[in-house]
Amino acid sequence: MKKLAKRTEKVERSKTLSVTAKANELKAKGEDIVVLTVGEPDFPTPDNIKKAGIKAINDNFTKYTAEGGIIELKHAVVKKYKDDFGVEITPKNVICSNGAKHALANVIMAICEKGDEVIIPQPAWVSYPELVKLSDAKPVDIFTDEKTAFKVTPEMLNKAITPKTKLIILCSPSNPTGAIYTEKELREIGKIIKKNDLYIIFDEIYEKLIFDNKKHFSMLKIKDIKDNVISINGVSKSYAMTGWRIGYAVANEQITDAAHKIQSHMTSNPNSIAQKASVEAILGDQKEMKRMRDIFEQRRDEGFALVKKIPHTICYKPDGAFYFFVDFSYYFGKKSNKTVIKTNDDLCDFFISELKVAAITGSAFGSTKHVRFSFATSNERFKEGIERIIKGLKLLK
Repeated sequence: MKKLAKRTEKVERSKTLSVTAKANELKAKGEDIVVLTVGEPDFPTPDNIKKAGIKAINDNFTKYTAEGGIIELKHAVVKKYKDDFGVEITPKNVICSNGAKHALANVIMAICEKGDEVIIPQPAWVSYPELVKLSDAKPVDIFTDEKTAFKVTPEMLNKAITPKTKLIILCSPSNPTGAIYTEKELREIGKIIKKNDLYIIFDEIYEKLIFDNKKHFSMLKIKDIKDNVISINGVSKSYAMTGWRIGYAVANEQITDAAHKIQSHMTSNPNSIAQKASVEAILGDQKEMKRMRDIFEQRRDEGFALVKKIPHTICYKPDGAFYFFVDFSYYFGKKSNKTVIKTNDDLCDFFISELKVAAITGSAFGSTKHVRFSFATSNERFKEGIERIIKGLKLLK
């Protein structure tokens, strides 16, 4: 039998999905697993959005659409960027895809090729480097930590840029840290983008989930690099619509045209029914979305108070999204029965096998010290999970 393509050897399976699958497998066997892995709201999709989807079915809106999304949805995105960010775009600047991950894949394929370098500040979402590898480009990591509030500085970027650098990927609010970049910080990064004529993917999928009355700033507002910025967004996180699979990219027409070409052959169009529901999500009543955001902030506050009680750990208080990224390096080298906890991977194995708590190892996000906990679950279950961990860590000697 002939060998498979080498690109399949370069790419790793998503650790976040693998751990969640393992947790669900154990739950199916009757085990009481506290799942703190999933990056999706535990709320149902709001009723007005569901009704829009049902109406689309009843109206027989179940055929192919234009490959880059229906014009109604593109106009909704245009209005959103004007109303939320004060940014003027046209439908030609928009491509709607099968989730934000698909939008990212389209754009990275459109921009990158062999020999290109892509700077990814770490910790970062697991799929960024893998999508870069699939495009035959090279991911270049910059490692941040609590000292810089998990944000890359201009000095770090300047050191990492080479003649081969073509793209930078930035996420605010961040998965996995919840850090957000201020307008001042992003404008400084914008100067570097302009000076070096680079592209930047600005992933703002969590932009509705920001706490403490802080404000989100979109890099598309920086006028003199507007053609260099690709905004990635979608309805999954803000509207509890992860399964509907609608995301979108906003960029200059050259990029969106290339992305349309790629998508037309890869997947054709996004789901027709989900597109209609997404129009309602973006343009319809925002009350339920805001209610969910308020609950996430309350969970953040209560969950952070619990996480701080875990002995010998360090945790950055997230400004947005719904994750805690906790430094457990104190426990490396300690033993559980005959098992030595050498890494955060080992620690997460200990959590799920011995304590029945599923969490994501920080190595999935480029950190050898941390573990990510999602608080997109009830306060009761989150508390149960952290209490099991506090109790279980006492077993490590």
